[in-house]
Amino acid sequence: MGRLKSLAVIAAATFALASCGSGAATGTDPAAAPAAAPTSAGSAADTSAESASPNVPAELDFTSTTTTGDLFEGSSLAGKPAVVWFWAPWCHVCQNEAPGVASAAKTTDVDFLGVAALDSAESMQGFVKEFGFDFTNLADTDAEVWAKFGVTAQPAFAFITAD
Repeated sequence: MGRLKSLAVIAAATFALASCGSGAATGTDPAAAPAAAPTSAGSAADTSAESASPNVPAELDFTSTTTTGDLFEGSSLAGKPAVVWFWAPWCHVCQNEAPGVASAAKTTDVDFLGVAALDSAESMQGFVKEFGFDFTNLADTDAEVWAKFGVTAQPAFAFITAD
């Protein structure tokens, strides 16, 4: 549990110090980032009522495709601690964070999930291969998972607790 707390502090500090909201490197317009999901308590409660299972939070009620083409059920993360890292292949901050995220994923018992968006599936696959990720990464080309978590810029982290 101490490792998770340390990882959370490191990730929060990294996120607070740097954000890669500009897509100038590839011509991607940051204003075109996916719309944020509702964040008020009432909206979140309304959304969770639509969940397939009462034990699965609304944010984890999704099915997506991994960068290897497999299906991934977000509900598989329910009931256990996990780190969700939102990234884009062209994001320089994401590129700088990638080795640290890969290392953290290898040295902890916490599940890691990468969620890439704002680019092509091919670019996402190249990024995963370049950094040698051995954890699941989603090719969220339509940014639906980003929207479920309210992510509007990358990099971003979500920390999921067992409860």
